[in-house]
Amino acid sequence: QVQPVESGGGLVQAGGSLRLSCAASGSIFGINVMGWYRQAPGRQRELVAAITSGGSTNYADSVKGRFTISRDNAKNTVFLQMNSLKPEDTAVYYCRVAGNGWDYWGQGTQVTVSP
Repeated sequence: QVQPVESGGGLVQAGGSLRLSCAASGSIFGINVMGWYRQAPGRQRELVAAITSGGSTNYADSVKGRFTISRDNAKNTVFLQMNSLKPEDTAVYYCRVAGNGWDYWGQGTQVTVSP
């Protein structure tokens, strides 16, 4: 299987910004959706944002107006611009890339937001 690789995580203060990137290794065709999920300790993994091949987007209510998802299909890359970060956004963020009959996940990148 192909494993997407995330980058851009780190430690920021509340109100700051981070931009996450996820590039899928290998030659991948027919991507239908790319998205970001996150998981905090003691919490279930949840959808943060997703974008389809047609450009439609979907966001969790908790991040609407603060996060923006975008993509570069030619590079099999998805981005997550995170603004006005809150301590509640602290989690491991995972990238997901899926097509017809397949689904790949990254290993995750840590995002920590201090008060």
